[in-house]
Amino acid sequence: MKRFLTLVAAVAASMILAAGAHAQFGFLVGLTSSSVKMASSDAISLYHAGLTYKIDLPSGFAIQPAVLYQVKGANVGQLGTATDEDFKVKTGFVEVPLGLQWGPHLAAFRPYVFAEPFIGYRVSSTDRGNESFRDWASQAKNKFEYGFGLGAGLEISDHLQLSVQWFNNLGVMFSKPAEAGAESLEKVKNFEGIKFSLAILF
Repeated sequence: MKRFLTLVAAVAASMILAAGAHAQFGFLVGLTSSSVKMASSDAISLYHAGLTYKIDLPSGFAIQPAVLYQVKGANVGQLGTATDEDFKVKTGFVEVPLGLQWGPHLAAFRPYVFAEPFIGYRVSSTDRGNESFRDWASQAKNKFEYGFGLGAGLEISDHLQLSVQWFNNLGVMFSKPAEAGAESLEKVKNFEGIKFSLAILF
């Protein structure tokens, strides 16, 4: 929690320092299609929404932090168990990404590429499967997430952004070993996927 609050404070400080530069506040919404890093995983389409703040820098660079409610999930299959039921993981995070952009201004358009490290804190968990899986997942999930994304976007008339991003959660999703007889649950890795986002800047 301390690391998460430190990052939030750093983002807030960057916004204050940018008060004299050209900066825009905005809203951001989009689709998150995520899976986990295992062969039997299927992607689930969920969503993200929140606030963003773009800070223009010289030579086509920009910094764009945000605060999002980000929902990630995956269908992880049957995990080698005797049941025919698929298991699903679904987690909601308060996520703080810090986008580092570069792109030339071309009349009314600005194509750009970006790298985006992020950190998040788990605020919801709605896993589906048998009782053993749900109980273990709710207790074993890490509260913190961190990772990075790489993407590209198009900014239109300085007020509308359309972007696509590949993201990769680092570290592990679960910190607690599975109970005896349920070792297959430990095959569930961390999230990765694609985000499609729309931002409106003012």
